[in-house]
Amino acid sequence: MRNSYARQRGLPLIVQAAFLVITLVLSLGYASMVSAEENSAEAETRVSITRKGDGGSRGTDAYASTSTDEFPALEQAGDGSSNQSVNKSQAVDGARKPTVGGEQQASANGDFWIYSVDVRLFNDNDADGFYHGIDLLFDADTVYAVADVYAVTYLSLEGGPWNEYAVSPDITLFGSTSSDDYVLVTELLTGYPRGSYDLLLELYDADTGDYLASLGPSESSQLADLPLEDANRDVPERPVSITRGGGGASNVAFLIALLGMVLLARQHRRSA
Repeated sequence: MRNSYARQRGLPLIVQAAFLVITLVLSLGYASMVSAEENSAEAETRVSITRKGDGGSRGTDAYASTSTDEFPALEQAGDGSSNQSVNKSQAVDGARKPTVGGEQQASANGDFWIYSVDVRLFNDNDADGFYHGIDLLFDADTVYAVADVYAVTYLSLEGGPWNEYAVSPDITLFGSTSSDDYVLVTELLTGYPRGSYDLLLELYDADTGDYLASLGPSESSQLADLPLEDANRDVPERPVSITRGGGGASNVAFLIALLGMVLLARQHRRSA
């Protein structure tokens, strides 16, 4: 009789322990699922901030405009995408820009060209040699006295497809003078893995959207092998420490363990 009674009294303890184990597993699984969803969401989009202005605003706070841009996930080598860019007018007339490569001409018709570029990288918070800021200054020229164009810039990771990352407003070119240079200062926030990137600059007619000229890594070493990463990855390593704050799966596990200890102690007092 005593053994039977002891087994009956021990049953709730077993059930409670099993409940705690199941709850812990489900909680950890949920936390892992949330973390995976957050990582997946980050991988789906690229976000950057670009300050835009004439060449004289470089290094100042006098930029003409600032935009926050969001793009689809970065296309990389081996994902089935072609190494080809598509201009803004593709959605209207289906036209594609010329494939970027060593044989491509710098200008579509010789009436426009990019005379020079200067690239400066900035913001390397973790001092690993990879930056999340791109300061691109360029000077475009034309045979015409006046012409309105806009620029589109792209990044290619490790020789993969070109991914648009910034667009300028309309720029007025005055022949071949050097007073119409322009600057795009971009901070890559999310969606750019650490690696070596090439940069491509293209010009389009502001009225028709027609492709006019380009300059890429084949024409300028300034645009090749840029060590970049996004700001989310450009974070200094911190020593591991135990704090009272925080959240997530570790806190859930701690609370469940604490609850289990309380229940076991209560059960032990009842059994005594």
